[in-house]
Amino acid sequence: MILPHPESDLRANIMVVGADIIRMIKKNRSEGGYVLIESLLDIFLKKDSSNKRTPDMFLNTLTFLFMMGVLERKGYKIKLIEVEKNNKLKSETKHSKQKQYILPLFS
Repeated sequence: MILPHPESDLRANIMVVGADIIRMIKKNRSEGGYVLIESLLDIFLKKDSSNKRTPDMFLNTLTFLFMMGVLERKGYKIKLIEVEKNNKLKSETKHSKQKQYILPLFS
């Protein structure tokens, strides 16, 4: 479990920033669902009036979202990977017949 430090600013937490970026992608995507990374960065930096958000924070959060399997990249554009809410990923272990169900993240 990831626990933030009690005195940290939660607005700068990578999961909170990631949720903001996901909302921005949903709002600004074009036909096909792709958004230009540079235009998303501009929106990200303009949204913060306290100037605590940086381009490094943006890129680190995009890396986090990509590693979590939330984003797809095509050139300089990104889009969200859509997963149906009722779609469950199935996996079976080799040593047992018991099935495991893994719910998709950010569904």
